[in-house]
Amino acid sequence: MNSDTVELKATDGHELRGYRAQPGGTPKGGVVVLQEIFGVTNHIRRVTDQFAEVGYLAIAPALFDRIEPGVELEYTAVAEGREYRAAAKPDQTVLDIEAALDALRPVGKIGVVGYCWGGGMAYLAACRLTIDAAIAYYGGPISEYLDLRPRCPVMYHFGAQDSLIPMETVSAVRKIDPEGIFHIYENSGHGFNCDEREDYNPQDAKLALERSLAFLGQHL
Repeated sequence: MNSDTVELKATDGHELRGYRAQPGGTPKGGVVVLQEIFGVTNHIRRVTDQFAEVGYLAIAPALFDRIEPGVELEYTAVAEGREYRAAAKPDQTVLDIEAALDALRPVGKIGVVGYCWGGGMAYLAACRLTIDAAIAYYGGPISEYLDLRPRCPVMYHFGAQDSLIPMETVSAVRKIDPEGIFHIYENSGHGFNCDEREDYNPQDAKLALERSLAFLGQHL
């Protein structure tokens, strides 16, 4: 596995960077990794590496580059991260995700995996873009797009102790996507997959990754 920075270009002409992780052999598919509100952090890069290590060509596009290039915040900078998230326009974010997808098209089928804000963007991508599978980890912004329907299989990971995403929201998503695969982690809160956050739960993170890889293996 090796990694580098790739230049991406959206259809409206915007240029953005992406962190790309390449497997040792021929890729068995592609994965786009969508960031949290903190940017393409060390954690997001490690997550991207995880997918490359099991055989996928993976790219994490810098979705805040339209606002400010190279955003990478500490996980304590929640207020600042929320400002970037508020400034990001969904239609433009979709174009930037599409730019990453286009860079992966030559390897075949592609999945999108997103975390936190990126989980919401993974759902939006599943509704608006041509992809083969999507995975949303604690995607709070999904609740903003319940007028849309996914066009591909989606797996959802939610923590039952998540103070930011009540179970009522999860129930609403279930109604919209009854064919979706939902996993609820009873002992986890928001951000349980991130080893740099207080809510990190290594057991649930491991289980969620196993489930995600099996899901991607099925659809990619």
